[in-house]
Amino acid sequence: MDVRDYLRAVRRQWWMVVTAVVLGIGAGVGVTAMTPPEYAASVTFFVGTQTKGVSDAYQGSLFSQQRIKSYADLLTSDRLARVVVGREPAARSATRVQNAITATPVPDTVLLQATVTDRNRNRAVMLTRAVADAFVDLVRTLETPPGSTSPTVWVEVVAGPTLADEPVSPQPVRNTALGLAVGLLLGVGGAVLREVLDTSVKTASALAELTGSPVLSSVPADSRARRAPLIVAGSAGSVRAEALRQLRTNLQFVNVDEPARTLVVTSAVPGEGKSTTACNLAIVFAEAGKRVVLVDADLRRPRLAEYLGVDGTIGVTNVLAGQATIGDALQEWGTSGVYVLPSGSVPPNPSELLGSRNMAALLGSLRDGFDMVIVDTPPLLPVTDGALAATLVDGTVLVFRCGKTSANQVRSATEALAAVDAKVLGCVLNMTPRKGEAGYAYYGYEPLGRPWYSKAAAAARSPLAVVYRSSEDGPGPEPEAGARPPQPVESPVSPAPVADPDDPTPVTGPPAGIGRAKVRSFNAD
Repeated sequence: MDVRDYLRAVRRQWWMVVTAVVLGIGAGVGVTAMTPPEYAASVTFFVGTQTKGVSDAYQGSLFSQQRIKSYADLLTSDRLARVVVGREPAARSATRVQNAITATPVPDTVLLQATVTDRNRNRAVMLTRAVADAFVDLVRTLETPPGSTSPTVWVEVVAGPTLADEPVSPQPVRNTALGLAVGLLLGVGGAVLREVLDTSVKTASALAELTGSPVLSSVPADSRARRAPLIVAGSAGSVRAEALRQLRTNLQFVNVDEPARTLVVTSAVPGEGKSTTACNLAIVFAEAGKRVVLVDADLRRPRLAEYLGVDGTIGVTNVLAGQATIGDALQEWGTSGVYVLPSGSVPPNPSELLGSRNMAALLGSLRDGFDMVIVDTPPLLPVTDGALAATLVDGTVLVFRCGKTSANQVRSATEALAAVDAKVLGCVLNMTPRKGEAGYAYYGYEPLGRPWYSKAAAAARSPLAVVYRSSEDGPGPEPEAGARPPQPVESPVSPAPVADPDDPTPVTGPPAGIGRAKVRSFNAD
């Protein structure tokens, strides 16, 4: 990984870095708050020797500097601590006194500094004074030769005891800065490690390399898609809708000699958006003037009836079992040109039904009656239903979720289709980060905009359908000053409420301009 890869990892996992920094700062503040304050008192000793003349003074100074290293160890010895405990009643134990003393030789001098820390200010001063007296006496005892009354080296207190004005511990600034540094280090390290270990597909180029098939479109994520998954009404002019129209266009040019008229839309695992992609693909094909039928072949967890607001009690399974005809089960979704064949009753043997000759005959009949047949199937990895259905159509479109589907899942899904010789037309990278909107705005396209006349129609709460111009036909002529917006065109179907762009409540059933789904005779069309 180079520097750009590290920066990209930090940008993608920014929440991890921020969390680690906040926790690190919190830990520093917590340690500061929980640590009781300690006070320090210090005393400075002068180490001298008996000298005669200048030369002896120089030699004595060198000797004293060498002895200071030994005296520093003597200050922190248990012998001195025991002496201090015997002299000072405030000293609780020799071990605590020994741990409280710090000896620091002053470089290039014959001075030695001792510091005593304690949680009590007065006790710190008393212990320091006791340490100074005990140390002077101990050095005199150790440095006095046998039979002599004068020590060869003597120690004298030249400064102190002095108590510091502020506590020496804890140090809030140091603890906070240390917590921030540790948190930042852990956050960046965790982000990079997560990026290295993350095998999910994040780019169209990586997806194309894994599948060996072209990426027909990258559909950006839309926060409104959860409550309004279909690209109608207020979502018809969104960036997501334009990406799906790009998918429609690319599908038409995958094979110009033999264009695919029956498609299977599937994915590797659940939760990748295959059902919403199938619905929206049917809608954009209908925008182009195609008569489209949407078949819910996900017989285990059918979702199309819920998304489109149609009755799903009679559908594919009933037709395959001979309980109903195609005309009985087929439903028209308003006047959009989209027909829906729900899944019907949940069968005990979905795989056998989808791989039967009756299913092939059903798809053949629908192909003869419609310009485009789009089949929504279960994911490929949990069950084999999708692979069986893929063998009965002209081509398959694989939907993968950006940043969620792993490379192994992509390979396994591709291999599952290759094992049955299914034709893969291409892939869709779904829910990609929203960073490509500038491309649409460059060509005069307003990202996430609504048609200028949709608010007027919504304000009027008209029960009539509104005919929308497809964004691929261009923005159309600008209205003249004072001109009225286009009037709604009456629809022969039952009226449906127009979605209010300012009302966050999701509209159940078909949106404005679609009407309620009703059963139409298949043979009559």
